[in-house]
Formats: sequence, structure tokens, C-alpha cells
Amino acid sequence: MTVYSRYVALGDSQTEGVGDGDDRIGLRGLADRLAERLAAIEPDLRYANLAVRGKLASEVHAEQLTAALALRPDLVTVVAGFNDLLRPGFDADEVAGHLDMMFAALTGSGAVVATLTFPDVARITPLARPISGRVTALNQRIRGAAQRHGVIVADTVHYAVVTDPRLWSPDRLHAGPIGHQRIADALAHALRLPGADDRWTEDLRPPLPARGALSTVVGEIRWATTFLGPWLGRRLTGRSSGAGRTAKRPDLLPLRDRADTAGAERAAGGP
Repeated sequence: MTVYSRYVALGDSQTEGVGDGDDRIGLRGLADRLAERLAAIEPDLRYANLAVRGKLASEVHAEQLTAALALRPDLVTVVAGFNDLLRPGFDADEVAGHLDMMFAALTGSGAVVATLTFPDVARITPLARPISGRVTALNQRIRGAAQRHGVIVADTVHYAVVTDPRLWSPDRLHAGPIGHQRIADALAHALRLPGADDRWTEDLRPPLPARGALSTVVGEIRWATTFLGPWLGRRLTGRSSGAGRTAKRPDLLPLRDRADTAGAERAAGGP
């Protein structure tokens, strides 16, 4: 059994944890959830999360790779490229090139590296149908780069559950708490962690009732007004959701340091 003691997460908003908590109570997310599972196996696990929302694959490469290598991790997750999919000038080869270079550097350092493929966003929101081909093209290149460098892939795209609306936050761009947990479980399964299995692929119960045409149209209009419009506004003005933000956990630290644990015990009436 492989035991990991130094886990570093690279990426954008999904890895930062957007959609799973908020800036007031704190973000959890797929990487935090995976770290919790790793810490159950190795209590001395140290974990860093370098992800920042809004980052393109090129920015993750330029801004996070060197810091990650300096931490000398034995396990790294790299999840990047989704923000690129939504840009007008998307180039699958360019995005995959940045992923390839990160995979090469991280595996070359001796770390085990894991990544994942992206779901067909058109099955989450019909208005995203024009970029379905982009998702397919990027996923193909992720698999190719991963194979070249011995990177482990949680290939989520093949399972219907990943596009169940209940896994996604209202903006349909970020996973919700259930979705972040399923992604963490998919990575744990791909890494063959003790106790991990393929239950993450199972459909949620009960199944959702079929939506009528009118309900679908109304829902799409509401989503476009509430979420798509503001997102397009940021793109047109060159603003990023990550502007001015830094990594939430830039150093390798125990999952819960002693001060956090003591505070939790006091709140619970403990010593």
C-alpha cells in the first residue's frame, strides 16, 4: 500500500473549492476532501493547496509549478484547463502543452501525479452545446499527456452522474458539495487508496423527474441572466475572478494544526 505524506494540489477554482462553502465560512472542495481521506491513512500528512480561481492552464503552469516542486511533494493533483474551454481563443494543443510540461516536471521529481477529465458541459446546460467539441478535444489530449508521463487519470466523463444537476452549484460552472465529494472519491479510486471503490460512479437516488420544454427554457434564461451575463462581463473587461487572490494554503501543513484542534475542542466543551 502506498502511503502519501506530502500532498500538493494545483489548479483553479475547482481545486480551490469554489462551490463547496464560501469566502465567509471557508472553502472545502475536492482537494481538501481528498486530503482528509489521505490523512485517515497517514495522520502525519502535510497538505498544500496552491490553486486560485479564474486561472488558465498557462497561469497554473507559470505561477504554481515552481512553488509545488519546491515543496517536494510525493503526491500532486493537477486540474486545469476548464477556464480555457470557455475562452474565445481556446487552443486544445496549447492548453495540453502546459499540462504536459507540468506532468513532466512533477513526475520527473518523483511525485505521483493525478488528474481528471472534464464532463460534457452541454449535458449540464444546453446553452453550452457549442463547446462540447472543445471538451472532447481537451479530454483526449489530457489522456495522451497523462499516458506519456505515467500520470493517473480519474476519467469521469464516461459516467452519467457527473452531469446530474445535484452535483453542481447554481452557476453550473463549479461543483457543489456533493460534486466535490464525488470528484475526491474518483481520485481516491484512481489512486487505489484503501477503502476507495467505484461507488462514485453510481447515479443519485431518486432520479430527477423529466423537465418539460417550458421549464427548460425558463431555467436557461434565468441561468443566463444570473450567471452567464456577469461572467461575460468580466471577460469583456479583462477582469478575472482570481484577481488579487492568493493560494489559500501555500505551505505544507498538517491537515488540522494544533491550534485548530484545540479551538474545536474548546468549542465542544473539551479541554
